[in-house]
Amino acid sequence: MKRNMPSKHKEIEHISEVRVRFVETDPLGIVWHGNYIQYFEDGRESFGREHGISYLNQKEHGFATPIIKSSTDHKRPLRYGDVATIKTIYVDSPAAKMIFRYEIYNQNKALVCTGETVQVFVDDIGNGELWLNIPEFFMDWKKQVGLL
Repeated sequence: MKRNMPSKHKEIEHISEVRVRFVETDPLGIVWHGNYIQYFEDGRESFGREHGISYLNQKEHGFATPIIKSSTDHKRPLRYGDVATIKTIYVDSPAAKMIFRYEIYNQNKALVCTGETVQVFVDDIGNGELWLNIPEFFMDWKKQVGLL
């Protein structure tokens, strides 16, 4: 028998919205599947601005966080003019990486797409070297938002 076990990792959620533009649709009139990754980025950037961990904050500390893994699971289509709600969920990890999960809903609150991205820390000042330890500024951020 399977039980619902509490998550070992703490999470922080953020909600944002995007309106589907004509250019994001395919000849069938639905959002082309590759654009959902862009919606994930829209959610991640909004999350970062809200919670003080934007790409600009990272760059100020000499880091970049490239995506090393992404996945999407499509449930329903979005169409031109739809307003999509993006739930961006930061999943805390003890490793030197950032994990985000996403849920995208249409204006009827129906789940459209889910996904996940994983980002790592690299030196943005030098040669782009991968950091295996959590950078100090990121540990400070975790403390500030109550993850530590």
